[in-house]
Formats: sequence, C-alpha cells, structure tokens
Amino acid sequence: MKLLVGLLLMASGIVAVWGFRHRPAVSESSATIAPGAGPVPVMVELFTSEGCSSCPPADVLLSKLDQQPINGVDIIVLSEHVDYWNSLGWQDPFSSADFSQRQTVYGDAFRNGSVYTPQMVVDGQQQFVGSDEKRAHAAVIKAAKEARAKVELQMTSSKEPAAKLSINITNLPQVTANDAAEVLLAITESNLLSNVARGENAGRSLTHTAVVRQLQTVGEVAAGSNSFTADATLPFNTAWRKENLRIVVFIQERRTRRVLGAASLKVSA
Repeated sequence: MKLLVGLLLMASGIVAVWGFRHRPAVSESSATIAPGAGPVPVMVELFTSEGCSSCPPADVLLSKLDQQPINGVDIIVLSEHVDYWNSLGWQDPFSSADFSQRQTVYGDAFRNGSVYTPQMVVDGQQQFVGSDEKRAHAAVIKAAKEARAKVELQMTSSKEPAAKLSINITNLPQVTANDAAEVLLAITESNLLSNVARGENAGRSLTHTAVVRQLQTVGEVAAGSNSFTADATLPFNTAWRKENLRIVVFIQERRTRRVLGAASLKVSA
C-alpha cells in the first residue's frame, strides 16, 4: 500500500509519501540533563496524518513526550497535520497545506529528496521516523545541550476573540552567517479525538496532542541583535476548547532551520 501511495502521489505532481512502520519503543526514563537555572526548552515537531496507518504510534509518542519524561528538559511539542494524504480516502480535519509546505522546507534543508509521515523534527536540526522513541529521547538530550535564547511570554489580555500576548526574547545565540531568524507563534490544542471512517485507519478512534491550529510569523530578529520584543494578537476560534489551548513562541533560522529558543504558555480557561 505504501509503495502504491508513493507512486500515485508522484504521478499526480504531489510530493511523495514514504510510510514507516512502528518500531518498538525503548524507555529512557533515567536520562537526565545536568542541572541548571531551570528546564531547558527543546521543541519537537511531528508531521503526521490521520490517513497514514504508520502515524498513530508517533502520535502516541508525541503525547508521551508532552508528559516531560526527561529530567531537566521542557519538551515543547507541536503536531502538524499534512494534507497530502487527504486524496486517499480520508480528509484529516486538522490538516493544512501550510504544514505540508513547512515539511517540504525541512526536506530541502535536510536534503532528504522527499518527505514522509510520520516525521519528527527536534529543534529544526534532527529528523527521524516519528515513532522511534529511543531516537527521540537521544535527539532531545542532544538538543538540550545547545545554547538558546531566553523567551518570556505574558498574556496581557485574555478577551476573546482576540487576546493579547507580550513577547520578550533575550540572550539570543548568534544567527548563522548569511541567514535570518524569524519569531513564530503557534496556537495548539490537545485532547482532540477523531473517529476515522475511511482510509488506512478506518474504524479507529485517534487522539491527538498539541495539534497546531494556527502558525504565524510575529517578526524578524534584526541583524546583530541579541534581543526581540513584540506584542501579538491571538485570534482564538470559538470552536477551540480554551482549556486545551497552549501558545508556543519560537525563534528559527530561515535557511538552516535551527531553533534558537522556544517557550510555551497555557491559555487560561
């Protein structure tokens, strides 16, 4: 089925999908990071789809990472549902062409030649099959040792439908030469459930953690600057359950895709 999917997508001009089967999970609950001023934020992105039979184990792993299994690390998770599986039997209600495009940019940076699901990306620098728990833990621990900015978030107004957020970023690591860094803001929603009626996961009930509902660019870090401040408007959709929402702000280099810092804030119900 996976090979057929890849051929169909290439034939239709859509980027090829290469499915992967779940690998046995390996526990690393004893893994730790050297103590410091506080937990080190590390961002983990999962490119997934409800139309992909290999993706549910990766969705489960992302949920486990969100439970903070590594001492000394604040794992900030993002679930980004791609749309290139939608023509194969099931329309993923959380999918977006924007996430497919974001994954394609990663594919170019990693020189993969194609994209696949499930794909996990850690701090924009390490990528692997999204259900590989041992690899995920190792990647998070490695990323936590890198220098990163201090990101502070504060809700200045919680009025719907557009709340206000204050962003203050300091101690920015030096941006890679000939590159630029953007500040991005994501709104995620957890505790989501789908009853899949068709496609490879037909008949399954799938739960999701930290599904990205919106991703927007807040601004760009000025050349040579080690700080950034901004106020952002948060356009909440009334269909989203506010108690399940979280705001994530991160700084990312355009060319290398390196994440220079991140922070998250739970939205009050």
